[in-house]
Amino acid sequence: MTTSAPDPLSLVLTSPRPGTARLTIDGDLDYNTADELMAAALTALDGAELSDLYLDCGGMGFCDSSGLATLLRIHQHAGAAGTRLHLEKRPLVLERLLDISGTYEYLTGAPATDT
Repeated sequence: MTTSAPDPLSLVLTSPRPGTARLTIDGDLDYNTADELMAAALTALDGAELSDLYLDCGGMGFCDSSGLATLLRIHQHAGAAGTRLHLEKRPLVLERLLDISGTYEYLTGAPATDT
């Protein structure tokens, strides 16, 4: 049986315009890397008056239940700060996980579509 090595997580935080932050995710979001994403998101939300936090998921290779739990926690923290969370460029693996877990509409604001 062949298993592939996980892609290390790379996170880049930018502020494309006042009141917004973009966190670009590249690699696997799993048990081993979820805390890194949470810390980066909290850094973006800490002390900043953000109207929008964008998570660019285009480079995400994999997302497990720990990654999903982290996205849910980020959503909670963003909501408490009065910030809208946007999951952009969602790969198929994330779309499927959101749909199967019943969190698609909660995290994206849109009903799930058949993929």
